[in-house]
Amino acid sequence: MKQTFVTLVTLTVLALTSFTSAADRPNVLFLISDDLNNYLGCYGDPRAKTPNIDALAARGVRFERAYCTFPLCGPSRNAILTGLYPNSNGILANSQIFRQTIPSHHSLSQAFRLEGYFAARVGKLYHYNVPKSIGSNGHDDPGSWELELNPAGVDRLEEEKDIFTLTPNRFGGTLSWYASPKSDEFHTDAMLAKDAEWVLERCAKEQDRPFFLAVGFFRPHTPYVAPKDPYFGWYAEKDMPLFPTLEKNPPEVPAAALASYKREQDQLTDELRQKCVQAYYASISFMDAQVGRVVDALDRLGLAENTIIVFTSDHGYHMGEHGLWQKLSLFEGSARVPLLIVAPGAGQGTVVEEPVSHIDLYPTLTGLAGVKAPANLQGQDLTPLLRDPAAKGRGWALTQVVRGRGGKAGKAGAKSKAGAAKGPVDGGGRFFGYSLRTPRYRYTEWDEGGRGRELYDHETDPGELVNLAEQAEHAATVAELSEVLREAAAATYPADGITPPVKQGALWAPNLTDP
Repeated sequence: MKQTFVTLVTLTVLALTSFTSAADRPNVLFLISDDLNNYLGCYGDPRAKTPNIDALAARGVRFERAYCTFPLCGPSRNAILTGLYPNSNGILANSQIFRQTIPSHHSLSQAFRLEGYFAARVGKLYHYNVPKSIGSNGHDDPGSWELELNPAGVDRLEEEKDIFTLTPNRFGGTLSWYASPKSDEFHTDAMLAKDAEWVLERCAKEQDRPFFLAVGFFRPHTPYVAPKDPYFGWYAEKDMPLFPTLEKNPPEVPAAALASYKREQDQLTDELRQKCVQAYYASISFMDAQVGRVVDALDRLGLAENTIIVFTSDHGYHMGEHGLWQKLSLFEGSARVPLLIVAPGAGQGTVVEEPVSHIDLYPTLTGLAGVKAPANLQGQDLTPLLRDPAAKGRGWALTQVVRGRGGKAGKAGAKSKAGAAKGPVDGGGRFFGYSLRTPRYRYTEWDEGGRGRELYDHETDPGELVNLAEQAEHAATVAELSEVLREAAAATYPADGITPPVKQGALWAPNLTDP
C-alpha cells in the first residue's frame, strides 16, 4: 500500500508539473463584440472612429472576408465555441447551448482548461437575452470556465425607462437607442473592461498557468446605449447614411432573402433612420474604447508578447442596406464579420483576402497553442494564412439561416413592405437558406433553389444590388457554385460515425421544433 501511495503522489506531482510549466505556452485573449458589422476604420469605413480596434489590426492580421456560420447570436456563438456548424451542434435558435444536444463535446475554452489553462469569462460569450440577462450568466456553459464575471451598469439597471424604442417595453430585439448622460465607467461594457483588467493583473502576478480570457462586450447590440459625450458627438446625425427602402429591391430578389424585415420598421422616417445609425456608430466607438483599455492592460502588464489576441463579432448587421435592419439575412452586411488575430510569428498589419469562417477559430487557436482539439472539428487551421497572407485556404465560407415557422409565413408578413412588394415566405414548414462566399461571388439558394437563387459579383457589384442568378450568361457560374454549395452544406452535418445531436430531416428542411 505504501508503494501504491508513493506512486499516486508521484503521478499527481507529474500532472501538476505539466499543468504549471507555462513559460512557453501562449495565452489567449478572446474579444468578441455583439451585433457588430464592419463599420470600422480598419475595414475602410470613412465615418467610424475606432482607433483602438484599428491599432489592433495594425499589430496583427486582418481578415478581409470573414463570415459567420449563422447570423443570429445563439447559433453563431455556439458554432464558434464548439468548432461545429449549427447542423452538427444542433443549435439553430437562441436560448440554447450545446450541452442540450452534444453534452460530451469539449468547448473551445474547455479544451484549454483540460490542459491546465486558467479559463475566465467576462460578459457575453454564449447567448444572453440582451438587455434583460445582463448581470447574470445568461445561457452560459459552466464547464467552459473557472471564473465568470457579470457586471451590470446603468444601461441595464437605470436607463431603460429613458430609451427610445419602436416597440414599447422592448429593447433587445427591436430598434432602440439612448444617448446617456452618464460617463463610461457607469456602463456595462466599461465595467467589463475593468474586470478584465483585474483578471489580467492576477494572471501577471501568478504566471504559473497560461490563461484563456474571453471578454464579451454587449455593444453595439440594441438598445444602442452609449455616453452622449463624447461618442454621439463624434457623429453628426445629418451625415448618417440613408439607403433605399425595402420596396426598392429589384423584383428578382427572392422573398425569402428579405424575410428578416420586421413590420415595426415601417415606422422609420428618414430622421429616425439617421438617429438610429448615429446611435449605432456611437455604441461602436464606446465599445472600441473598452477594447483599448483591455489591450492596454495586456501591454502594461508585460503579457502581450506571449498572448494570442482575437477580435471578432458574432455576426454582421444591417443599417438599412437592402431596406433591412439588424441581422438574419444572407446578404454581405449580415453574414460578414470583422476578424483580427494577433499571434506570435504571425504577420503585422497584413491583410488576408481568402474567405474564412468563424468555424476556423477553434482549430486555429488550439493549433497555435498546442492544445489537443476534438477530432470532429469542422473548420480549417488558419495558421498558414497568419504567416503568409497569400496562402490558399478552403476558398469559400458558408452561412445559413432558417426560414418559415411552423408552416406560416416568415416575418416579412403580407401587410409589411416586404410582403407588399414580394409576398410572404410560403407555407410548408421550415427551410434553409445557404449562402456561399467565394473571393469573387456570393451565391445563395433558398430551399434548394425552389424558393429562389441569388448570384452577386463582388468585382462589379459590392453592394449586392444586381441578382445575376437567372441571367443566361451566368448559368455556368450558377451551376458550378451550386455544386460547391451543396457539397459544403452536406458537410455541415456530423461526419460518419458521429451520432447526430438532433433528429434531422432532409438537408434543406430541418426537422426541428419551434424554439
